[in-house]
Amino acid sequence: MHKPERPGNRRPAEWLAKGPTDQPPIAAATVILVREGQGGIETLMLRRNSKIAFGGAWVFPGGRVDADEYVEDDVVGSARRAAVREVREETGLHVEAERLETWSYWVPPKLPAAPTRGPRRRFSTWFFATTAPTGAVAIDQGEIHEDRWLAPTAALDLHRAREIELVPPTWVTLTQLSRHRSVAEAIDWATRSEPEEFRTRPIKPEPPVTIAWAGDVAYEGGRFDDPGPRHRLVMHPDGWHYERT
Repeated sequence: MHKPERPGNRRPAEWLAKGPTDQPPIAAATVILVREGQGGIETLMLRRNSKIAFGGAWVFPGGRVDADEYVEDDVVGSARRAAVREVREETGLHVEAERLETWSYWVPPKLPAAPTRGPRRRFSTWFFATTAPTGAVAIDQGEIHEDRWLAPTAALDLHRAREIELVPPTWVTLTQLSRHRSVAEAIDWATRSEPEEFRTRPIKPEPPVTIAWAGDVAYEGGRFDDPGPRHRLVMHPDGWHYERT
């Protein structure tokens, strides 16, 4: 008998999609819902249906911007409208668009280098943060199969233990969120800060798969092992490591 596969047992190299390289990214939005838990800040995590994009992974609520929500000269506003709808559809909670603070903006690498599972799609995604509204979470058991409120460090520990699967934007965001001691501090940081752009480039396709962002010595064509500044995620099977100098 084969042992059932644990979510974290997939090697990052197995996430490398094979497909066309000219597929344009789809506009999307995701929402970091935060609340005060017994041990500090908690965020709502959802496990996605294994048959859809990022299937099986634990993510924040979110999804694509629909055509009737998109306004070409108001990209962030379009993402906010989509974020409100996606939170309602996936969790049953209502958030107010004007209270969604920009957190970051993510653009994945072109296929086939984009780490992904499920349908081969690329999403350029605005991440927003807001205080979670009161009320019970209600998932549909369709796109979303499970929900949990987790402290950021707890989610990262579960990933390290290979008990849950995360994708790089979620993992990095949880790492950022873990640096804040309270909801007020996290929201204040998002309010005062310009949202950082993470335009991902793979710089080492073989294990441990490594991806980088602006500021890394290898991002603009340098060698992976050149001395110099680092802004990269090393996805080692025994644990991911975010390097930033």
